[in-house]
Amino acid sequence: MLILADMLTITQALYDQLVAHARADHPDEACGVVAGPAGTGRAERFVPMLNAARSPTFYEFDSQDLLKLYRDMDDHDEEPVIVYHSHTATEAYPSRTDVTYANEPGAHYVLVSTADTDGAGEFQFRSYRIVDGVITEEDVRVVEAY
Repeated sequence: MLILADMLTITQALYDQLVAHARADHPDEACGVVAGPAGTGRAERFVPMLNAARSPTFYEFDSQDLLKLYRDMDDHDEEPVIVYHSHTATEAYPSRTDVTYANEPGAHYVLVSTADTDGAGEFQFRSYRIVDGVITEEDVRVVEAY
């Protein structure tokens, strides 16, 4: 039975890396994964990915890059703790497409919206669990270290 925490705990350094990636790729959507030791739920290794769609309204992991990432995680007994992407024109809430692509029931799905920022200024950072098409927002706690 899969038991999910109702909160994402993330270090300030990882938080800053996710936001920086979203801002750097604006106006296209940014995407990536934060891997962690299998079974711990602890986000540790930031893995920014190329948005193969290179689109401001859609993201797609490059299939070869994704295969390489999963092999690397398997070799290091890791799993995707966070799957993240940015929204450049809408709020940080999963779209129907995002829900369709959510195939990691144990992962936190983080959305960073740069919609009103033009890549600078204010942004939204929100986390969700998406299981069997059901979206549940969760709190985010940012800590200096684990």
